[in-house]
Amino acid sequence: MVYAVFVTAEGDGRTAVEALTSEQAECVWLFGADWCADCRRAVEWLTRHDVPFTMIDTNDDDERSRAARIVGGRTNIPVLVVPDGRVLVEPTNVELAGALTSYRRRRGAAWVRCR
Repeated sequence: MVYAVFVTAEGDGRTAVEALTSEQAECVWLFGADWCADCRRAVEWLTRHDVPFTMIDTNDDDERSRAARIVGGRTNIPVLVVPDGRVLVEPTNVELAGALTSYRRRRGAAWVRCR
């Protein structure tokens, strides 16, 4: 499963992020749940701006919730991992735009769909 790399990190979120982003270098990962208003807002923003992403649903799944805690360092969601390895916890739309725009500018990369 996609989140297995996070779960095996034994609390070292940075190592987990590096492992995932090196494998899927152009991917945006979103850990969240459908009941979370900030998660829905992030999904809407990413969709509106044509940014492909993979959502890891933490809803009713202890292992996925643990993965989000390892990566984000807290229990808050959404947690997003952007292609340059930065981890955003409960980002605003402005923070999302800043992180993703600066990445695209530096890399000139086209978005790709994650596995």
